[in-house]
Amino acid sequence: MIFGRSERGKTPVEPVTLKILVAGGFGVGKTTLVGAVSEIRPLRTEEMLSEAGRPIDDTSGIERKTTTTVAMDFGRITLREDLVLYLFGTPGQDRFWFLWDELATGALGAVVLADTRRLEDCFAAVDYFERRSIPFVVGVNCFEGAALYPAEAVRQALDLDEQVPVVLCDARERNSVKEVLIDVVEHAMLISATAREHAATRH
Repeated sequence: MIFGRSERGKTPVEPVTLKILVAGGFGVGKTTLVGAVSEIRPLRTEEMLSEAGRPIDDTSGIERKTTTTVAMDFGRITLREDLVLYLFGTPGQDRFWFLWDELATGALGAVVLADTRRLEDCFAAVDYFERRSIPFVVGVNCFEGAALYPAEAVRQALDLDEQVPVVLCDARERNSVKEVLIDVVEHAMLISATAREHAATRH
């Protein structure tokens, strides 16, 4: 665990800021996750679902959903006094995917939020980060009433590499989301350190 308490009496340091994406399918809970941990009022770009979009937006299993993110969600969380995360929630529908490349620029890593009722909805996000070699963690959002599956079963269903962490979480609960974000940072740092070691051995 890389996140301990800072020593008392030390001069405050300028915090390191890291960019984390929160991605996944339509209605999986990305806006909820960002809002659950953000220490500032989260920026949201939600619009009401329209009749014109109903043939495109699959709301099966999430029939009560009435809004959708059309650009991004934004929030901030301080993990410790010298480490701050900026969270960018991506839009879930295919028609807004042109925004992803810009949002992904400079990102340390990502959370791919998954709903076991609609697991196929996060395939595209997994593929996006794999193709761009952006480290990611899969967070299985444990909805009330949804069937719970072991993390390993979700890994197999998504055909993930063994090193990709899969964690169960509740996007509504601050502490649960915070643990997922810590997992993302640690996973990304481990991959970065391993890449540096491999590069050093080649020279």
